[in-house]
Amino acid sequence: MPPGIRVNLEELKAELERRKGISKFSTARKESDEPIIISGVFRGYTTGAPITVIVENKDVDSSYYEEIKDTPRPGHADYPAKIKYFGFNDYRGGGRFSGRLTIGFVIAGYFAKKILEPVGVKIKAYIKRVGKVEARNMSIEEIFNSPNPYCPDEDAFKEMLKEMESAKKSGDSVGGVVEVVAINVPPGLGGPYEDDIEADLASTFFRIPAVKGVEFGLGFKVSEKRGSEVNDPYVIKNGEIQTVTNNHGGIIGGITTGMPIVARIAFKPTPSIYLPQKTVNLREMKETTIKLKGRFDSCIVPKALPVVEGAMAFVLADHFLRRLAWERYVHLSKEF
Repeated sequence: MPPGIRVNLEELKAELERRKGISKFSTARKESDEPIIISGVFRGYTTGAPITVIVENKDVDSSYYEEIKDTPRPGHADYPAKIKYFGFNDYRGGGRFSGRLTIGFVIAGYFAKKILEPVGVKIKAYIKRVGKVEARNMSIEEIFNSPNPYCPDEDAFKEMLKEMESAKKSGDSVGGVVEVVAINVPPGLGGPYEDDIEADLASTFFRIPAVKGVEFGLGFKVSEKRGSEVNDPYVIKNGEIQTVTNNHGGIIGGITTGMPIVARIAFKPTPSIYLPQKTVNLREMKETTIKLKGRFDSCIVPKALPVVEGAMAFVLADHFLRRLAWERYVHLSKEF
């Protein structure tokens, strides 16, 4: 983090509040999520030193995890984690595989957004789909100017809430898709192969718990089209080079084009559900059935919005700082 960036603790708290999602469909667990900055910020500004933020878990009850430690929960990482770490893994609350750790994405994203603010980069994530209910295609203006913090398509959002309610009442869960858009991104960020910004974004999105799919621009639909249908023609608008369409989602050849970056991230349904599920008892090596008890989300998609924004922000900020170094060098080299 560069030094001299103003830090507003209330803004950071507000971002963490967004991660709690819609209370009706979120876990009954109540955490204050109070961020404690212990390094890297002094008198309200970043110092240039590494930033360390602690968020304590206070509403903790790990007793149930002792009961089910030998019966891996379907859909969770319990079994592969036990194998990976030879049984020494911390299984309480999922340990390192807990969705609770997405707090780090949100905090890092807050600071990354501060790096991007001076050049006008704005990032907005919203719910594109819950179950089979999908929001209509919307303009950039609609997405960024909507007063709805979850989905700009009000009609679709009402149906999404019904879908979440249906899953909750049946003791089940439902997944969905988050679309994230970044505007005013400078062209020229990224590069081929190891510098590919699209690869870096996809890799970071996939590190968010429960993510099972990522696509950019037209995504998988490009496979159904012809080149004449998906190529984005160049034009000059207001003295800037732009494309008529944005099927490429703002990135070509691993490099930003200056058009909005558009990505969609698919989240699986929460694996913790109240319905009976088949599993095995690892100690007795017998098949059995497990019926989970606890405090679960019926849909994690609303909670994922600030997490996805954070992930995109710190990848863009990293590439932006690299680009600034190149620009400065090129400028200096021309002076000699």
